[in-house]
Amino acid sequence: MPTKKTTPRSSATETAAPADTLGRPLRDLRISVTDRCNFRCPYCMPKEIFGRKYKFLPQSDLLSFEEITRLAGIFTALGVRKLRLTGGEPTIRRDLPKLVRMLSAVDGIEDLAMTTNASRLAKMAPELRDAGLQRVTVSLDSLDDARFREMSGAEFSVDLVLEGIEAARRAGLMPVKINVVVKRGVNEEDAQAIARRFRGPDYIVRFIEYMDVGTTNGWRTDDVVPVAEIIETLGRDLPLEAIDPNYRGEVARRWRYADGNGEIGVIASVTDPFCGDCTRARLSADGQLYTCLFAVKGHDLRKLLRGGADDEEIEAFLRGLWSRRTDRYSEERTSKTPGSDKVEMSYIGG
Repeated sequence: MPTKKTTPRSSATETAAPADTLGRPLRDLRISVTDRCNFRCPYCMPKEIFGRKYKFLPQSDLLSFEEITRLAGIFTALGVRKLRLTGGEPTIRRDLPKLVRMLSAVDGIEDLAMTTNASRLAKMAPELRDAGLQRVTVSLDSLDDARFREMSGAEFSVDLVLEGIEAARRAGLMPVKINVVVKRGVNEEDAQAIARRFRGPDYIVRFIEYMDVGTTNGWRTDDVVPVAEIIETLGRDLPLEAIDPNYRGEVARRWRYADGNGEIGVIASVTDPFCGDCTRARLSADGQLYTCLFAVKGHDLRKLLRGGADDEEIEAFLRGLWSRRTDRYSEERTSKTPGSDKVEMSYIGG
């Protein structure tokens, strides 16, 4: 594991971290490293939209590793302690372990994780761990091969993902979190099998209500399986007990198995919004900052980086932006127009 290094900047300890208009601090930064993915999940990158002719970002538009690392250092001055690499599919970004090594050396970062579809983890997990990655979260909606292909749009077997998950476990990227988006009439019957497959201390399965992120996935409320229903279904065969969150801003509600053999989480953005404790910001691969998963507009940090702004100027911009933040889309969902031009999940990594 690489040794933590102190960055040249010292304002992380000298200046108070800002809170937004609802008193929420900034603690988590999700960094998309690419808008490309080798899956075509209908709720994220439906193949009808993201087909062969879809124009992804050119390489020159992507933030460089040096730019990403510089921003990570600046964000620590605002209170960020957790970084999560996302995409698209982050393992598609060339030389990703190099970026992980650079970010793991940023002073002030306490947790460095990645969300992935695990299709390339079988080969990359040991190298990512050696570079400083601490944990992974894997998206997996079904263990049934046919349903997996339907929900992922992948042209390979679910076994490749399972191999990646096992490689992550062996490499020590634990606990491995398994994210399961549950959609009515599609895969709710898979919940029990996934819970059983990944039961134990090395894994945490998190069941997620199907959300209206972006505008291309055809979201309808009828497609949502409430987490209360999921918990009731699982609890019939695997008794569960509610437990406290690990920290403020944790989006998953935690439940442990009554026999003590591990835990699961449920993310109820639709039926039980958690906006009041949201401490996350999201950075797109081309340097747009979003202060909400359901945002309509981003804020151009790439322009500041490449326009000559120094660290203090960028920090002041971010401090002011976060201090004015009012986002609470999930709590206001009933008053929102369904056709709002929200940013796509594949662009900011969920």
